[in-house]
Amino acid sequence: MSQVLGVAVLGAGHMGADHIRRLDRVVSGARVVAVADPDADRAREAVAGRAGVAVRTEAAAALDVPGVGAVLIASPGEAHEEALLAAFARGLPVLCEKPMVPDSAGALRIVEAEARLGRRLTQIGFMRRHDTEYRRLKSVLDSGKLGRPLMLHCVHRNVSSPPGFTSAMLVNSSVSHEIDAARWLLGHEPAAVTVLRPRSSAGAPEGLLDPQFVLLETERGVLVDVEVFVNSGFGYQVRCEAVCEAGSARIGDDHAMVVTAAGGAREEVPQDYLVRFADAYDREVRAWVDATRRGLVTGASAWDGYAAAAVAEAGVRALESGARTAVSLAPRPGLYAGTAEAE
Repeated sequence: MSQVLGVAVLGAGHMGADHIRRLDRVVSGARVVAVADPDADRAREAVAGRAGVAVRTEAAAALDVPGVGAVLIASPGEAHEEALLAAFARGLPVLCEKPMVPDSAGALRIVEAEARLGRRLTQIGFMRRHDTEYRRLKSVLDSGKLGRPLMLHCVHRNVSSPPGFTSAMLVNSSVSHEIDAARWLLGHEPAAVTVLRPRSSAGAPEGLLDPQFVLLETERGVLVDVEVFVNSGFGYQVRCEAVCEAGSARIGDDHAMVVTAAGGAREEVPQDYLVRFADAYDREVRAWVDATRRGLVTGASAWDGYAAAAVAEAGVRALESGARTAVSLAPRPGLYAGTAEAE
């Protein structure tokens, strides 16, 4: 535990730069020793003022920098499979931002590759598992004090969608967080998905089906509904209410400052996920560094990354067809037994 963990960060965009800052200023026991990004200028800007950081334009070259003992993947999802396999080949522990791999076939290849190694190297960045409110909700549900869960009501709103955001991405990019959170909170898998489409908001780009209403049916009869609205125009909001046999529990209401002035009150709404989940990201990376330094892997697994991709794919098919769509998962390797219930 006395040795500082050398980390290669793959991707120096919005998320990657934030993780570089986090490893440098927030998390102890680790330092960034290499950064890879196809845009070398962007990579150099992300590490400006930090001595001894190697900048590379290819992921594999960053992994081979002397002193690299772990990898944080924050590059676009399409680059994740190659980067994960390269890390596996070098025996390097990985924290990989979601999506682990955008499609379920690629995600399953990662699961199978890691299973062949016979040990976990991968933690997937579903940061809500590290959020204080989500962890409190998980604790309440696990205690059984409210009886069995019957329904989860979820809200996921963004200020605006980035350029190139598609209707399918509301499900496989945005709702993928709710998919993982539901699996983790409930401890079992979704069995079917239906996507309902109200009329699109005038604030949505032309052709984008926004908002959407996603309904998950789990294998144990729990219903999970998600209102996803990525062009709400006013802020970033994430809420979840668990309705159980003997009561309910709701999170997501207590993150804003209320300013009272001039005869009125105004509640601030976060504008960005990095603001709303700043503490969760800190906890996630800190837990990953601490576990890695002890030779352990905790948190969401490669199987969780695969399951989220498979459920999201079923959701996209449901969006396109308008029909209830069954979820089909491959057999779970023994390496991942019980990971839906993991921390």
